[in-house]
Amino acid sequence: MENKSFYERIYDAVCTIPPGKVATYGQIAALAGNGGAARAVGNALHINPSPGVIPCHRVVNAKGRLAPHFAFGGDEEQQRLLEAEGVEVVDHHVDLKTYQMR
Repeated sequence: MENKSFYERIYDAVCTIPPGKVATYGQIAALAGNGGAARAVGNALHINPSPGVIPCHRVVNAKGRLAPHFAFGGDEEQQRLLEAEGVEVVDHHVDLKTYQMR
């Protein structure tokens, strides 16, 4: 991946998540080249420079939980965005067996 910063690689990885699917922070970290940097993924998404373009709402924790402090409207907004794509959210969780990007 050229000479991109880690955050740029995170944003590129997030853009590979198709509508109707989610990925975990750790999964995005691995796709961006540093599987141990899940926390850095959260930090990068919190300052997402293009929230309408980079679909950070499709990233959940390792147990499928929505971001408790989703930077772009709270977890209810994250839930609304996911449900609009056909992802079922129950009690602020997504079933990873059904919706996780493989």
